[in-house]
Amino acid sequence: MTERNRLTIAILALGGQGGGVLADWLTALGEAGGYFAQATSVPGVAQRTGSTVYYLELFPLADKQPVLALMPAPGDVDVVVAAELMEAGRAMLRGFVTGDRTTLIASTHRIYAIAEKSAVSGGLADGSKVLEAAHRSAKAFIGFDMDAAAQRTGSAISAVMLGAIAASGALPFGREAYEDTIRRSGIAVEANLKGFAAGFEGRDEAPPPAPALDVDGIIAEGMRRLNEYQDAEYAALYVERLKPFEGKLRREVARGLALWMAYEDVMRVAQQKIRARRMDEVRAQVNAGPGQILHIVEYMHPRWQELCDTLPAKLGARLERGGALKRIFAPMFERGRHVRTNSVTWFLVLRLLASRRRARRGTWRYAQENARIERWLALVREAAQSDYECAIELAKCQNLIKGYGETQARGLRKFVDVTQSWQMLRSRPDAARLLRSLRETALRDEDGTATAEAMRKLA
Repeated sequence: MTERNRLTIAILALGGQGGGVLADWLTALGEAGGYFAQATSVPGVAQRTGSTVYYLELFPLADKQPVLALMPAPGDVDVVVAAELMEAGRAMLRGFVTGDRTTLIASTHRIYAIAEKSAVSGGLADGSKVLEAAHRSAKAFIGFDMDAAAQRTGSAISAVMLGAIAASGALPFGREAYEDTIRRSGIAVEANLKGFAAGFEGRDEAPPPAPALDVDGIIAEGMRRLNEYQDAEYAALYVERLKPFEGKLRREVARGLALWMAYEDVMRVAQQKIRARRMDEVRAQVNAGPGQILHIVEYMHPRWQELCDTLPAKLGARLERGGALKRIFAPMFERGRHVRTNSVTWFLVLRLLASRRRARRGTWRYAQENARIERWLALVREAAQSDYECAIELAKCQNLIKGYGETQARGLRKFVDVTQSWQMLRSRPDAARLLRSLRETALRDEDGTATAEAMRKLA
């Protein structure tokens, strides 16, 4: 028996993507087709939900049982299946994909790593480089958004991947054999057959990208969001604040102001978690059937400062500064907790917190954010009188403030550093360029070290 009769398959999938189910299907497919099949799996850490490499070897049945490998070896894999684009990149980096042997099948959608999601801005890896490498490195490459196809058909992405494997012709089995394997498994048969068909056709039917909004579109969207966030009066304040600005500057201020006025606080987080369509969205993401019971367990870590932020301004400011109450109660907020937010108790807690948004404009957090917004708008107006391009750069600095809790605090510190540099740079003819460079440095800077060094050089 020659080595070429042995078929080797590596599946790289994240937690919850059904990599184990796909491995089971392929094992059953091989056994039904007259092969001795062996499957192993090795969990890893992908800084998302944990990745696993599933490895299968199929060997034609013979008088003697073969000795098969437990892990894929570089240069010795016939089929590599990746359930996400960067997993395809990992497979190529590990040498699993070779031009003389390997058929690479990958979903082109992304599940972002922690480093990408936690970056202030511009932290996303370039997927186009992975696609270029896939076309260049593999003997054959099949890639499309399998996650979109799974959502469209109400199936698991593993079923779509199985369809793509069948369509590739890399394994010696016909379409009916694959479909019979799904039927024999008894796992969501009708939905997974639809997903298999979508994978076999190799189309995701992705919608075209949304067109960029003009100034009026941005303002309309800002008003809609702020009306939902607070009320119509708050949306009217947004429009009033935009009146002094015109042209490109008005567009940048409109975008940044809408985001800042809808800052994330405890009430906003609670409001988002109990919105009516959220449960439907979660059920769709995990492919929960109509009769299936779904529990949502979430990690929450409210800090003492965030409690103070929800209180009336004078009381919140006093408690945040310190005192006996802080010494007694602040330690209770030093650790996070996992809570089941779809339980009656926690739903009522979240509903109570969300209802506090009616009193938001009297809270300590609102007093702070409102003062910061007014200082920012005044700074942009002042800059516009002497240097319009600098005013635009100062307006764009709002993009440094993102997220919630410590992430928001870090962004705010960078925002303050960059905007305060305007006073130092305003007399220079290249002030706008220097502000832009400083802002872009701060966007890429994780801990503020690079920003501080850039400012030192400008001084």
